[in-house]
Amino acid sequence: MPLPKGSIVTSGFGPVAPPDAQVRVAAEQRQGQLTKPDGSLGRLEVLGNWVAACQGVCPPKQFARARVVVFAGDHGVARQGVSAYPSEVTAQMVANFLGGGAAVNTLAAVAGATVRVADISVDADTDPRVSAHKVRRSSGSIDREDALRADEVDAAIAAGRAIADEEIDAGADLLIAGDMGIGNTTPATVLIATRTGTEPVAAVGRGTGIDDAGWIRKVAAIRDAMRRARPVAKDPVELLRVAAGADFAAMAGFLAQAATRRTPVILDGVVVTAAAVLAADLAPGAQAWWLAGHRSTEPAHALALKHLDLEPLVDLGMRLGEGSGALTALPILRAAVATLSEMATFAEAGVSTAAEPADSSVELQK
Repeated sequence: MPLPKGSIVTSGFGPVAPPDAQVRVAAEQRQGQLTKPDGSLGRLEVLGNWVAACQGVCPPKQFARARVVVFAGDHGVARQGVSAYPSEVTAQMVANFLGGGAAVNTLAAVAGATVRVADISVDADTDPRVSAHKVRRSSGSIDREDALRADEVDAAIAAGRAIADEEIDAGADLLIAGDMGIGNTTPATVLIATRTGTEPVAAVGRGTGIDDAGWIRKVAAIRDAMRRARPVAKDPVELLRVAAGADFAAMAGFLAQAATRRTPVILDGVVVTAAAVLAADLAPGAQAWWLAGHRSTEPAHALALKHLDLEPLVDLGMRLGEGSGALTALPILRAAVATLSEMATFAEAGVSTAAEPADSSVELQK
C-alpha cells in the first residue's frame, strides 16, 4: 500500500529553490572581463558560473571540504546470479575503504576530497565507525519480494538526510555520493527503466562484468522486478520500498537533503544516478544542485542522465562505482572555480580588450 499522503518522509521535502540567478549573471559578466576571449574556456565557464550561483557569491570560493560518502548495502537479488562477485565482497570492500586501499581512496586523495563510508544494509556486522545509520542486513530480493518494509524505507531516507546534515554541518561545501553493494546495478536498472518506460533488454548492462548467461539471468530478474514495481511506479517512496533497497533510499534522502541545504553535489554512476531520479521526485528542482560527473558504460546510466537533463563531464568507459567517476571529474570543477576566481581581469592586468569595430561612416582612402 502507498504511504499516507503527508507522511514524515514526503512532507519533509518540498520544492527546492534553484541556485542564485543574480549571482550567476554576475559570474557571466565577470567571465567577459577576464583576460581571455569571451567564451574561450567553453564549458569551464558554465561550470564556474554554476558554482558561483550555488555558493551565492562571485567570484566563487575554491572547495575547502569536498566530501565523498559511500553508501554500502547488500541486495537479495544477488543470490539469483546477477553479479560476477559473491555478496560477501560488499563487507570486505567496506573494510578496504576504511583501510584506504580502494579506488575511491586514491582518487579522493588526488582530487582533494575525503571519504566517509556508511553501512546502510550490508549483510554482515561492520565497524561501528560506519554502522551508526544501519537500517537492516541486506534488502529483499526484488524479483520476488519487496526490498523493504514501510518503516524501513522511512528509516533509510531519514538516514540519508541525517548524513547530509552531518556533513554539511561539519563544513562540507561539496558532496559526492558513492556506492558499494554486490548486485546493486540490478535495482538501479529497475528504477531507471521503470521511471523512463524502457524495456529491460535495452537498459541492462554487464555490471561487474557478467558473462552472457549472467546477463540473461539479470534481464529476467529485472523483468520480474519491474513487473512488481509497475503499480507503484509514480510513487517515489513506494518504488524505493518495493524495488530498490535501503542504500538507494538513503542515497535519495542524502541527495534531496543536500539540494535542500543548498549544497552542490557531483553524481557518480548508474547506482547513484538511479537514486537521484527518485530524489528529484522527492524534492522537485533538486537536480539544479547536481552535476553529472561521468557517463558509465551501463546503458541505464545514459537513460537516467537524459531523464534528469544532465550532461556528464567525462566519458572514460568507467563502471566501478564507489564515487570514482565523480572524483575523476572533481579536478575539472576545481579548474572552473580557479579560472573564474583567480584570473586577472583586463583592467587589473593592463591588457587591451578586443578591438572595437571600425566606424562604418568613415570612407576608405583610395
